[in-house]
Amino acid sequence: MEQGKNKDGRQNNDSNGIIAIENVTKKFGDNVVLDNISLSIEKGKTTAVIGPSGCGKTVLIKHLIALLRPNSGRVFFKNRRIDDLSENRLNKVRTQYGFLFQGGALFDSLNVTENIIFPIRQHCEISDFRQVEDLVKAKLAMVGLDGFQNYYPANLSGGQRKRVALARAIALNPQVVLYDEPTTGLDPIRSDVINELVLKLQRELGVTSVVVTHDMTSAYKVADRIIMLHNGKIVADGDADHIRNHPHPVVQQFIHGQVDEDDLAVLRMSGGVSQAQFLPRDFEQ
Repeated sequence: MEQGKNKDGRQNNDSNGIIAIENVTKKFGDNVVLDNISLSIEKGKTTAVIGPSGCGKTVLIKHLIALLRPNSGRVFFKNRRIDDLSENRLNKVRTQYGFLFQGGALFDSLNVTENIIFPIRQHCEISDFRQVEDLVKAKLAMVGLDGFQNYYPANLSGGQRKRVALARAIALNPQVVLYDEPTTGLDPIRSDVINELVLKLQRELGVTSVVVTHDMTSAYKVADRIIMLHNGKIVADGDADHIRNHPHPVVQQFIHGQVDEDDLAVLRMSGGVSQAQFLPRDFEQ
């Protein structure tokens, strides 16, 4: 074996990277979504991934947990390659991850307790339900919802559903939590509740967090590091101050929510308005 490399041929290093992707390319048909991306996620830190809709943010985090496999390149968790593992072997690895889906993805037919213990049932043999009840109580207390055990998702607000989904995401005490647009659909106050919970889990549980978001207020608040994707590549990578002052015009356009000049010119063009104006009576027999 070449000195300095492990059995997978990956360069050993002393960095704190808990997840790494190397030269990952992902295509859907002819559409290249991730273009030869390499990235290391530092243990115990929060990394935000920003970028315009369709730039590959969600595709990227799904590769981190091998829900998607790259066309080329490799993915590692704790220096072990995972993108080439079978689904059976991945099951054990995935217990180290929690995933907060964009819509929460709660099961409508299950109450809050049943939703939270769902991953426990999938991966563990439950012999002591009193212990499980204590676990559910602890996870709900962590997100400020102890007492909601018997509620159903239909009886919860959007923010409460997100918090229950987060309690479920940490049910197995994961080392990594992946958040896919956690503040989407929430008002600014409820969004900040989620931001505070991201910070709380990092602080109190020591989890590594990867947050996909288009919400710059959220990214600036929770992230130790912000990465921006554009056209399948990483165009910016640094802390909040680095991103705010980044010279790339695409970065500035995105963080300030500015329409591209070419798109703006199209929107401002005088369009032809049809002269045929129809009234409801025109369709009467």
